[in-house]
Amino acid sequence: MALRRGARRLTRTRTLCLVAGLGLCACDGVSRAGDTTGVQTLGRWEWRGRLVVELDPRVTLVRLRIDTGGVGGVGGAGGDVVLARYEFNPTAAVGDEYALALGLELGRVRDLRPGVSYAVGAPPGVIPAHATVTCLCRPLREDSIRGSFRLATRGLRQLTGRIDATVYLTEWNDPARHATYSLHQRIDAIK
Repeated sequence: MALRRGARRLTRTRTLCLVAGLGLCACDGVSRAGDTTGVQTLGRWEWRGRLVVELDPRVTLVRLRIDTGGVGGVGGAGGDVVLARYEFNPTAAVGDEYALALGLELGRVRDLRPGVSYAVGAPPGVIPAHATVTCLCRPLREDSIRGSFRLATRGLRQLTGRIDATVYLTEWNDPARHATYSLHQRIDAIK
């Protein structure tokens, strides 16, 4: 009798551990096998802001920042804006490292439904986006961004989602030469 109770208890414990383990794996939902290997070093979320993209042709530089003062900006009246930065080091060799800064104008995050993919980029994209690349390469400027953003969770001061996008760039001095960078991974931002 005691042996049967012990066996049932062990079976229940194993079942509970299995269900809890599967639940924890399902919670993330934004990371996938084959994601890009960037390390996110910045994730800033502002409730009332705009992305500001400044081109400086004198030094072939593109600056991407958030404006919360209501002056300038790419979009309309301002809304939820995310600025994230990913650092990449594909090999151990020096000189192949690069950083990708991505800005998303989400509008009102409250209007985005979790689990739904929204198109990123110029129209017909729902979420305007801009990106810059910092690398030991010829200076690049953004042509366009195409992809999707999926909101996973939105808290009071944090949001988590997934970005699957390709950034298309052109060299400053030679418009015939192009470069592309892919970003497929989790995005976290805090207020």
